[in-house]
Amino acid sequence: MGTLGKAIYTVGFWIRETGQAIDRLGRGLQGKYYFQEHLSRHRTLMNVYEKSPVVDKDVFVAPSASVIGDVQVGRASSIWYGCVLRGDVNSIRVGSGTNIQDNSLVHVAKTNLAGKVLPTIIGDNVTIGHSAIIHACTVENEAFVGMGATLLDGVTVEKHAMVAAGALVRQNTRIPSGEVWGGNPAKFIRKLTDEEIAFISQSATNYTNLAQVHAAENAKSFEEIEFEKALRKKFANKDEEYDSMLGVVRETPPELILPDNVLPEKAASKSLKV
Repeated sequence: MGTLGKAIYTVGFWIRETGQAIDRLGRGLQGKYYFQEHLSRHRTLMNVYEKSPVVDKDVFVAPSASVIGDVQVGRASSIWYGCVLRGDVNSIRVGSGTNIQDNSLVHVAKTNLAGKVLPTIIGDNVTIGHSAIIHACTVENEAFVGMGATLLDGVTVEKHAMVAAGALVRQNTRIPSGEVWGGNPAKFIRKLTDEEIAFISQSATNYTNLAQVHAAENAKSFEEIEFEKALRKKFANKDEEYDSMLGVVRETPPELILPDNVLPEKAASKSLKV
């Protein structure tokens, strides 16, 4: 770093220090309301080794998730609360419409003992269940990895294959399309039914819809959050049966109504009425 670079760095450092001092002053002025604030300051995207995450604008990255380094995430995918995607010694690629659920870890390996390069590749419309570990492996389109499952280096999960919850899949294992594997170490259990294969695709769609709701909620300002909190308190004791006896009709505020695609049973009941 030359003289100019050091000067720019120093100026940047003092600007940030000044900003933190102003932030502390602002918290003091907020008084008791400071502790009611629900907005997160966590850094979700981070460079490493001059490599930056590339995340599509339609992706939901939860405020407590960490996407680090050489990571690309495709359209309409979602990275949920507490997840870590760390692309430091190699790359991570996540396709479109894929969901990586809460507390899951995705990492890579530079090479294996045979010298094979081992990035992590996750395809389109994949579901990765809560607290799964995906390490230097490939999960093809429309595959399903259950909660708490661990996939070790070199594993390939083919399209329409399923890894059962809690399974440990050993290095370089290939799980064929249409099969369920589970256990420790993971072994073939049975073939998937047509309904289960359809469920894999539906699961991805459900999470894409749910991610839109969470994205909208996380985009709200502090004032909007407080306003909705007051509305919920006002309508918390609403009793529709008692109201109907009195002939009272209370309209639910639009801010408290979830979209139909998040509550499939709601959409179904509407269609039956029509």
